[in-house]
Amino acid sequence: MSGNGNVASTAEEDSPKMRVIRVGTRKSQLARIQTNSVVAMMKALYPGLRFEIIAILFTKEREHALERNEVDLVVHSLKDLPMVLPPGFTIGAVCKRESPYDAVVFHPEFVGKTLETLPEKSVVGTSSLRRAAQLQRKFPHLEFKSVWGNLNTWLQKLDELQELSAIILVAAGLQRMGWQNRVGQILHPEECMYAVGQRALGVEVRVKDQDILDLVGVFHYPETLLRGCSVPVAVHTAIKDGQLYSTGGVWSLNGAETMQDTMQTTIHVPVQHEDGPEDDPQLVGITAHNIPRQPQLAAENLGISLATLLLNKGAKNILDVAWQLSEAH
Repeated sequence: MSGNGNVASTAEEDSPKMRVIRVGTRKSQLARIQTNSVVAMMKALYPGLRFEIIAILFTKEREHALERNEVDLVVHSLKDLPMVLPPGFTIGAVCKRESPYDAVVFHPEFVGKTLETLPEKSVVGTSSLRRAAQLQRKFPHLEFKSVWGNLNTWLQKLDELQELSAIILVAAGLQRMGWQNRVGQILHPEECMYAVGQRALGVEVRVKDQDILDLVGVFHYPETLLRGCSVPVAVHTAIKDGQLYSTGGVWSLNGAETMQDTMQTTIHVPVQHEDGPEDDPQLVGITAHNIPRQPQLAAENLGISLATLLLNKGAKNILDVAWQLSEAH
């Protein structure tokens, strides 16, 4: 696809034949719901365009489709993307994030319980080492088991089998699927910090497609973008009174060892770009023309400083052992 021209004007020039914007997504039900929400925002803003959703299974396949010009943009869960994107790709929009907190769904036998009040040796399912390590430390009377699959499969196994007393999922994912009534407990940061980028949607595009960057760039949500810049392992972030606070932590797999710290930086969250376009606006794989460079740099530097602090205090040793043990299994 050419990177020249303005999307809206091109659509008008091609009238009555609408320009088609091809949107790549995963095949799962939740991924389609999330992609539909982004497409709905674009349809509302660009009624002169037509959008075609193309389901592709894996992240690499979606990027290959983007590289081959088979799709024009791809909607991802931001936490599923690598810290460094392949050359030629960028995140053109970080959409407003829903609640990033994790939620507990209980087996029907244990509805009304909490993790704290589950019986001794109850088995709790999760696909995340981050969750298991934190919660094993907080709730040593429980056993945590790795489970995989989509939300539908998880809930079916929980309800029909007697293997699990509860499973842990992202609260907003359950909300999007219409299953909010299954949430038995919300895990707040003092119990379980969330993954970097959790519940934020990122729109990946080709770096040279300026028209597509212009199209999606208006959906950048400054606070979500600034709270999601490079930070370590599990986090809790907040912006209050011009300050960006970031708490980061690492844990051993059994939760016995932990290291946490909090740092802050002064930051100004803009409503729109106040300084005009930047010559080189890409930071940590994100292109945000409408957000000034200063707050982006401040957020990135805060993440780097916090990660460096934790590493200097010995976090690398904890992470190395955790990786070795997880690969052994």
